[in-house]
Amino acid sequence: MKIRTAILSIFLFSALSSFAQIKLPQVLREAANAIKPGSPSQTEIGDALKEALEIGVSAGTDRLSLQNGFLGNSAIKLLFPPEARKVEKALRGIGMNKACDDFILSLNRAAELAAKEAKPIFISAIKEMSIQDASNILLSDQKNSATTYFKRVTSKALEAKFDPVIQSSLDKTQATKYWTDLSTAYNQIPLAGKVNTDLSAFATQKAMEGLFLEIAQEELKMRENSGLRSSPLLKKVFGFADKNKNGVIFH
Repeated sequence: MKIRTAILSIFLFSALSSFAQIKLPQVLREAANAIKPGSPSQTEIGDALKEALEIGVSAGTDRLSLQNGFLGNSAIKLLFPPEARKVEKALRGIGMNKACDDFILSLNRAAELAAKEAKPIFISAIKEMSIQDASNILLSDQKNSATTYFKRVTSKALEAKFDPVIQSSLDKTQATKYWTDLSTAYNQIPLAGKVNTDLSAFATQKAMEGLFLEIAQEELKMRENSGLRSSPLLKKVFGFADKNKNGVIFH
């Protein structure tokens, strides 16, 4: 029995020694690779992305809320609703150019007024962002992943907030009056046909599209222009992300 026990002990010792020689270094190497020196923690990733997004959102919404923020930007400038383009063409054809121009001006002024209401909605969405969402956004191959996230989580809140604000802004800038005058004039043209447009819904949708486009541009700047990474945390996290787009395990 003692001989069998001794043999078994020698066998187990030999097996464990072999495992230690072969497997342990491999495990240690994998662990070392998983926790890279200088890599940001998940908390740092979340904090950095939220900081960057707040900077971008503030810059974008502040810029759009200025006079000519919408009107002076050809990419997002509000024009006649698509179904009302024939109204514009017909009215300009009978010399009502100023009335059409006044309507376009007032429509964009309404969007600029409403843009001021967007910032707190975006900021709220940023604060509620999970660490996992932040990591996914930071290391995404899509350069507008944060904007896509915003569309998903803020669209309903934005629309609910924008609708009454847009309606109020349309009234304040006289866009509603201009539109009533224009549509009335158009409907009096023989054989022109009636045009019914929900001006508030149209302006709300176009204003939201303009906001998301502006946020996407700010996101792209932060990802591609290292000079905009103003804090040590932003430099650390975004610099790390630049080198690790294909997936990294964070400590």
